[in-house]
Amino acid sequence: MNREGIEVSAAAMEAELERVGSLLRPLFARGEAWQRARRYLRGLTSEVRRKNSWQLAEQLGDATPYGIQNLLGRASWSADALRDGLRSYACEALADSQAVLILDETGFLKKGTKSAGVARRYSGTAGRLETCQIGVFLAYASSQGCALIDRELYLPKAWIEDRPRCREAGIPENRGFSTKLELAQAMLARAIQARVPFAWVTGDEVYGASTLRRFLEEHGKNYVLAVSRTLKLSQGFSQRTAERLAHEIPASRWRTIDLGPGSKGDRRSRFARLEINHDLQPKRNRWLLVRESLEEDRARSYYVAGAPSRTRLRKIAELARSRWRIEQTRQSHYRSRQQKPPPG
Repeated sequence: MNREGIEVSAAAMEAELERVGSLLRPLFARGEAWQRARRYLRGLTSEVRRKNSWQLAEQLGDATPYGIQNLLGRASWSADALRDGLRSYACEALADSQAVLILDETGFLKKGTKSAGVARRYSGTAGRLETCQIGVFLAYASSQGCALIDRELYLPKAWIEDRPRCREAGIPENRGFSTKLELAQAMLARAIQARVPFAWVTGDEVYGASTLRRFLEEHGKNYVLAVSRTLKLSQGFSQRTAERLAHEIPASRWRTIDLGPGSKGDRRSRFARLEINHDLQPKRNRWLLVRESLEEDRARSYYVAGAPSRTRLRKIAELARSRWRIEQTRQSHYRSRQQKPPPG
């Protein structure tokens, strides 16, 4: 880009930061906290490599990180109100009636035992058992881009049952136990209530349970959700596992589909689908979708899809492979910040 282009981009960024800063004003009762929030936002969009409190304070010209730490840990403002504002802001920029809402979870590694919800469990981030928090996220993805628009912190039962520990960590007294699936449904319900424009929902097998699928069908939303190979599905008058049904798909039903380059190289795979029992509205179907790797092991992945009957196999395959967008967005966001998200 030439020098003129860089100057225009810098001016556009400055104008957008001013606009977002003004949108933050109603969240803060005190003008001082609002001004610090505006400066914090500028720090996050700066070229500082590690965006922790110390380095951001230095970038902003503060002698200590205490101002930033006070903003994030002690100042009075509503994280939920900020979430709602972020959702409106993101959807305004990326709006598309055919957009996809993507559900996913991630772990945040922790050293101590005081952070809300922290426990020793398997972390996909580390690829092993670690002490971590688990966050469930919702992303909005369209042809214009992808952004995180909601989040919930998963709290294990052991935490909920230990009320003194909850109080010490700042967890509200009325917070009860919710499964990751219930947290996901709550976020989807908020998006629907806020009239977020979208047509599809996708996520991994944690979110492929029938309760969430029914919820989406009741609201007229399409979905492609990963499921376990052992999930029992109805076809005719019998129930069989997804794996067993996949073995019964005729060879003529399989198609090799090239979904273009991905983060891990070529994304060519074989796909097939099989209609399963449903009581949906007219002209809508529910299918078992099977993806088979072209590698030597021929590994298979399973999905349940609900959509208009005319939906092409390629479209459903694209949706099944679209979850990488939330992973890419989340990794980019937290790699740049090197800082934990606000508690849910």
